[in-house]
Amino acid sequence: MKTYHFFSFTFIILMLPACMKKQKNPDVIISKDYKLVWSDEFDYTGLPDPGKWSYDTEGNSWGWGNQELQNYTESRKENAWVSDGVLRITARNEIWEEKNYTSVRLRSKGKGDWLYGKIEVRAKLPEGIGLWPAIWMLPTDWEYGNWPSSGEIDIMENVGFTPDTIYASVHTKAYHHSIGTQKTSGIYLPDNRNKFHSFILEWDENTIIISVNENRFFSFDKEEGGHEVWPFDKRFHLLLNIAVGGSWGGQKGVDDSIFPATMEIDYVRVYQ
Repeated sequence: MKTYHFFSFTFIILMLPACMKKQKNPDVIISKDYKLVWSDEFDYTGLPDPGKWSYDTEGNSWGWGNQELQNYTESRKENAWVSDGVLRITARNEIWEEKNYTSVRLRSKGKGDWLYGKIEVRAKLPEGIGLWPAIWMLPTDWEYGNWPSSGEIDIMENVGFTPDTIYASVHTKAYHHSIGTQKTSGIYLPDNRNKFHSFILEWDENTIIISVNENRFFSFDKEEGGHEVWPFDKRFHLLLNIAVGGSWGGQKGVDDSIFPATMEIDYVRVYQ
């Protein structure tokens, strides 16, 4: 399924406290409403767990709809590797199938698909002009049609030319960048490249809330208008990736001196 991924420059800047202390106890009930149903603690060594993750490469030939410069690879330790309790997704400056950069786009599709819940990804982001790391969700079944009709949830996006700001967005048929109606907010997080932070989605039948370290900075409520404004009543899956360049990430060019560039993921936890 072709995926077109867009963005907005409209954001709200808020201050955050320092990052949360790392905790490795996913079995705890985090509230009276949520219990853990799926996780990857990355407590192994090797390629990402094939029981939980697959590699999305199908858009390499057409730039993923964003004129991106990388090719995503599959089962290649140079681009995705787990060790010391951390998943490392690495973008590299190297020729791969006629493109000058490689990276990885991991997805949980068919192995982790959810309707509603709380998703928490604790990550440390890469640094450098031309990078576009993201933690986000797409519909598994595309029941309302191609993008943007079936929706998209961006839990975290960052671009290298505005490194201190984290963005969260949703995209629907009624609300998306192509027609200037996007729903996006941003939060000031200047230490995102040297400290881990928790990027959190809370999603139920009426609202989507996105937070960093429990600091809420984006919300989107269900409105009248059916699936054109609220397609978020179907199951979605998670994606983790670093894009290089593209219609947003490449607006200030790409600094080749920054490579290799790595996003580190401490854990992924899904609660319902």
